[in-house]
Amino acid sequence: MDKKLTIALVAHDRRKADMVEWALHNDRFLAQHHLVCTGTTGGLISKAFEDKGIHAEITCMHSGPLGGDAEIAAMVVRKQINLAIFLIDDLNPQPHEADIQMLLRQCRVHNVPIACNRYSADLMITSSLWDEEDYIPTEPQYIYFNREG
Repeated sequence: MDKKLTIALVAHDRRKADMVEWALHNDRFLAQHHLVCTGTTGGLISKAFEDKGIHAEITCMHSGPLGGDAEIAAMVVRKQINLAIFLIDDLNPQPHEADIQMLLRQCRVHNVPIACNRYSADLMITSSLWDEEDYIPTEPQYIYFNREG
């Protein structure tokens, strides 16, 4: 891949080990891109990469409960994120659920691919569409469809 992507990496506490393992498994791909992470997740990935001798451009935002999800959502709105990987803990309630839903919603509204499990993340990062220079995703259209007219 020739172009440099900005990839958001977010993981809830009980999914952080899974995210670090996934990032290490995909370290050659990820090291070619700019990673934007919520605070703790970014720190863990940075340490894991450093321990393995991998240099990567990683920007850490605040932790999710302290506004990191909202910061990344704002980057999505500004078209500064190309892809988001968000490993969500669906089995436990999160105190910042509104921010989580906002990030997911902004990715959908602004047509940013978002993977919420490792399998979909693997499929997204291996897509040949990233290499197609003339591929431009169609913008979502929010048009009311009147069935009567």
